[in-house]
Amino acid sequence: MSGAANAQLQQLEADTPVDAAVGALLQDGAVIVHNLLSGDVVKAINTEVQPFVDRADPDMRHLNPGVQVFHAQTRHVSGLAGKSPTFATEVMIHPLLMAMCDNVLGPSCARFQLNLAHLLERLPGAGDQFWHQDEIVWNLVPEPKPEVQLASVIALVDFTADNGATRVFPGSHRWEAGRYPTDDEAVVAEMPAGSAIVYLGSTFHGGGSHSGSAPRRGVHLSYTLGWLRTEENNYLAVPPEIASHLPRQCQEVLGYAVHDAIERGGGYLGMFDLRDPIELFREGWPNNPRQD
Repeated sequence: MSGAANAQLQQLEADTPVDAAVGALLQDGAVIVHNLLSGDVVKAINTEVQPFVDRADPDMRHLNPGVQVFHAQTRHVSGLAGKSPTFATEVMIHPLLMAMCDNVLGPSCARFQLNLAHLLERLPGAGDQFWHQDEIVWNLVPEPKPEVQLASVIALVDFTADNGATRVFPGSHRWEAGRYPTDDEAVVAEMPAGSAIVYLGSTFHGGGSHSGSAPRRGVHLSYTLGWLRTEENNYLAVPPEIASHLPRQCQEVLGYAVHDAIERGGGYLGMFDLRDPIELFREGWPNNPRQD
């Protein structure tokens, strides 16, 4: 199969009609969305996360040696929805991202959920990540399979080729099993702060090497089917004491809502005491525990 050295990513504005945004995503496996976040939102998130970034250890020990190599020379702030109120309410449930999830994930589940939301500040000298598909974490069964993940990398500073902007491989979501990218097929997702590259879990991509002089700060935000185990344990990352004060849609996306597939001929997942935790939040739980 011929390479894609001259391929380009489609670039859209955040107010683009959902059908057009989803169409571009499904065609190429990734799309750049400009002005997803306003300058004020970017500033607020950067301010709210700064104390956590300052405490983050770029040499922290990860749970697996492979992850250690993958995230070398990077400061991490995990569980972002529990640390940045602006992120939780202005980014995690952004209307365009929600609508894209409805279109891409909705057909395969009764409710989609947050998979992972963490900040990555890659430092000068960080090397290339290996090319990968995010969906491999679920060790999926052979084809045919549904799309199980919608992911994004959101720029909190300008992303350039020099500071290691994400590299993606347009069309790779349709490649036959076993095909692996070559470097000359990569497209660099250069974009200003506030923009995002949105991509499918089946699309090959990876962070580039950082030869610049300033840290490159961005957010990895992804969603998955409501019946899959998530990469990050969001109930620990954003515990009930915090989640109960967030808007209902945030609670639902975090996975506190029951995944109720009874109308689809299935069952339900995620109940607590035979109730939907979202409704228990409405009744004052966990600050006012039930007495019955």
